[in-house]
Amino acid sequence: MNNSTAPTIIVGGGFVGLFTALHLSHRHYSEPIILIDSQERFVFKPLLFEYLTGEMQDEQVFPRYEELLEGTSLTFIQDQVTTIDLPQSRIQLASGLHYDYRYLVLGVGSIQGYFGTKGAKENAFAFRTQEDAISLEGHLRECLQQACQTENSQDYHSLLTIAVVGAGPSGVEMAATLADLLPSWYDKLGGNIRDIRIVLINHGTEILSGDINAHLQETALEALKSRTVTVELCLGVKVIEVEGNGLKYQQKDQEAIETLSTHTTIWTAGTATNPLIESLGQFLAENKDKHGLPLVTPTLQLPDFPKVFAAGDCAVVKDHPFPPVAQIAYQQGGEIADNLIALSQGKNIQPINPTLRGTLMKLGINNGVADLFDKIQVTGKTGDLIRNGTYLELLPTPIHNFKATTNWLTDEIFHRHHLPKSVTHPPEKQKTPLWIWGLLVAIALVTGYIVIWRTNKPSPQQQPDQKPVSSKLYPFKSL
Repeated sequence: MNNSTAPTIIVGGGFVGLFTALHLSHRHYSEPIILIDSQERFVFKPLLFEYLTGEMQDEQVFPRYEELLEGTSLTFIQDQVTTIDLPQSRIQLASGLHYDYRYLVLGVGSIQGYFGTKGAKENAFAFRTQEDAISLEGHLRECLQQACQTENSQDYHSLLTIAVVGAGPSGVEMAATLADLLPSWYDKLGGNIRDIRIVLINHGTEILSGDINAHLQETALEALKSRTVTVELCLGVKVIEVEGNGLKYQQKDQEAIETLSTHTTIWTAGTATNPLIESLGQFLAENKDKHGLPLVTPTLQLPDFPKVFAAGDCAVVKDHPFPPVAQIAYQQGGEIADNLIALSQGKNIQPINPTLRGTLMKLGINNGVADLFDKIQVTGKTGDLIRNGTYLELLPTPIHNFKATTNWLTDEIFHRHHLPKSVTHPPEKQKTPLWIWGLLVAIALVTGYIVIWRTNKPSPQQQPDQKPVSSKLYPFKSL
């Protein structure tokens, strides 16, 4: 194929890839566009916790690419990219198909890392996909049911002990969420919720250390203490093995090995380089970091292969790394699209400079923190509403955004989610009149929409020069 007629190919349908594709399509990019992902559905990872708790449903958190791309000029292929030949500008798919590309965008993300910990991959639960959430929910419910029926004291306490490894944002959010969720489930089974243990384990001596949320340590610690069951902290330890019925760890500077008996270990510590990115190492020479991630230019291009863009947590901007968070990734996707359009028009491309617009964390059911531009910190129910409202405003298309937000508002207003009746709440946590919830939701959505994460320019669906795009049938290829 003549390279000048080859398509622009986007590998990976996460925030980087999907937003690049949507920006290109809605701004009438003149070249054909192919988006390739191995999955049928987009995964809105920040809302996985809401999916686990039932606060949001699968159509909100895992919309189908077919739905998101309806009415665009994109071709979506559900397949796995197995090989990228950078010198030849060609990709190979698991199905046996191959494509030449004019430009390539890599947004494949990272995979779960385990630091070589024995048994962790086999025996610990990851939490990155819909399948992970479904598997974890089923396992936790089974443990609670078994605990209600066992007469063995050791098994009873092991079934009700949950270990969360890693005290970064995901670990803190997981521990806080389970400390409210599991008592709710167990209370319905007639169990004693005070027997539930949530243990947050971390190699460092502080939670959120070295993270963009580090300034929220005190807020998070207070939230962990005030959940339906208090989250226990086990800091400054190294997990050396994970088994099906427990994990082994060492305190720093001590040789003694200790054991925590648990039927549930959830691993949120660390990431590893995507194998597809690892396979590019032979072409990158010195342009990769110690983890094998490509070092890209300020325009997010590979230095030796300028036809290739890479962003999100599968690449590192040389001398100016960005945190691997959704708000950075979706901005990078939009600006990659800007540069691809500039290239197609023979114009100069510009450095990409995404900005952090605040941080958001879930700190239990109906509890969260929204730190807006490091100036305003909103906590509790209102913080949770701002967090959810803001994330829903990030959903990739206006139609899906509206549907998801409407469904979420319905759940909030009619109080579908409750903590155990047996728990005595302080006055501020008693059920609030509906009109107050409605007011808080409205304030949260408006605040989230105006003050955080949105750029000043129109979204790809709202470009002023946009013309109607005719609908067509797009190929969806199965593995």
